[in-house]
Amino acid sequence: MISKPIAPAFKHLWRSFCAGAALMAVTFAVHAQGSTFKLPTREGVSTTLFWEATPDAAATVLLFPGGGGGYGRVENGKATSSNFLVRSAPYFIANGFNVAIFGRPNGKELDYADRTTTEHMTDLTKVMEFVKQKSDRPIWLVGTSRGTVSATAMAINVHDPAIAGLVLTSSIVSYATPGAVPRQDLKAIQKPVLVYHHAKDACKLCQPHETDWILKGLSNAPVKKLMMVDGGVNPSGGECDAHHWHGFIGMEREAVDQITGWIKNPVN
Repeated sequence: MISKPIAPAFKHLWRSFCAGAALMAVTFAVHAQGSTFKLPTREGVSTTLFWEATPDAAATVLLFPGGGGGYGRVENGKATSSNFLVRSAPYFIANGFNVAIFGRPNGKELDYADRTTTEHMTDLTKVMEFVKQKSDRPIWLVGTSRGTVSATAMAINVHDPAIAGLVLTSSIVSYATPGAVPRQDLKAIQKPVLVYHHAKDACKLCQPHETDWILKGLSNAPVKKLMMVDGGVNPSGGECDAHHWHGFIGMEREAVDQITGWIKNPVN
């Protein structure tokens, strides 16, 4: 049987369909959305998690926001909290990382003392098990402000080879504060650690000159690096707020580029 040639009009429709399909694929990739999960972690306790994947990810960052924790409402597949790590999540995605953001157990805020408890470590372990099911990429723990208490405690107490390293931004360094990073058993950490801090951070719990105590405590970390930065613009609100130097205001993209660049090549 002899096939008839395709009519020009059909050819035009087919090309338009293919072009449209390609555009839809690109649009989906550009506007990929995250999802919220509610994970049972202990008897009577469920912990929320925000998850957004990126194709061919270099690694997964498990983010610990500051304050009472959480990532705010999720709108159009994006977390809306103004916290530095939460509002910078798209930059981690752009740099080729999966993003997981730890939420709140039963919706309750996490105080300093809560973040080093056995119960908190149980929640974190269960959350990480879920993250490992979503991706087999190495997991980097990244905390900011009060979230550095959780990230440090997890690096010390949760022994899982999937954890590749630790990044601490705007660390809680005031020794009088429960769970402050220098008060924890830092010598137990045997993973690469980056301490990322703003030179103008005026939060009384996060004084830049006290970050040296973290480096001194990390006696068994194979790589440890302090990055003291001085960028950004237009700080507003209180000195411990997310839109002040404490939250790297005006330099979010630069901060994430530097952090992810170091994660990809950890050096002293």
